[in-house]
Amino acid sequence: MNGGTNLWLYFVVVFGIVALPGLDMAFVMGSAVLGGRRAGLAAVAGIVCGGFCHLAMGALGAAAVLALWPALFNAMLGAGALYTAWIGASFLRSSAAGSARMPGAACASGATFRRALGTSLLNPKAYLFMLALFPQFLQPGPQPLWAQSAVLGTITALTQAGIYGALALLGGGAGGWLERHPGAATTLARTMGVLLIAVAILTALQVGRNVLAGRAGGAGAMSATQLMHP
Repeated sequence: MNGGTNLWLYFVVVFGIVALPGLDMAFVMGSAVLGGRRAGLAAVAGIVCGGFCHLAMGALGAAAVLALWPALFNAMLGAGALYTAWIGASFLRSSAAGSARMPGAACASGATFRRALGTSLLNPKAYLFMLALFPQFLQPGPQPLWAQSAVLGTITALTQAGIYGALALLGGGAGGWLERHPGAATTLARTMGVLLIAVAILTALQVGRNVLAGRAGGAGAMSATQLMHP
């Protein structure tokens, strides 16, 4: 496969992954609808920045370390679940008594950027992508791997910016209608909160399954050792 074909194939794969509904997309939409276009674009910037952090961590082998050390990976999953639940709770606290938008401190660009960055960094799917798919598009040859990684990372960032940016602009445009219908804004905010908390619960259940599977594997290994050395 030549370099151009490889890049186009990577773009198609990344486009499909980014376009699928997920935590990043939900956060961008929620920020844009409840905080306006500026908050939505700040969320996009935070997620894109998180993507570059994933790229750097993947290049340094951090993703492989997480895969080889299940306890650390489970700890990251647990932290991600808590953080997602905290964001969901902040959406649930919205009320029709106040503005249809989120509180100023919550929807400020800096605060939204930091939340989006944290959401991206604690998203385990990103690390799985860096471990399972990303290396398959790195080709040995005259071009250094770091240069190839930079090109692929740029494609990822531009794809995220294009898809999430469009959603942020669309979501921000709906904010005017929500300002005139505060009850609908409250319902939307609380729905987003419920969805995020549901994601957190599912992640926590995954952590529990991982821990139980690890213990079962350890018990099996111990039994095999006892059989070999009575």
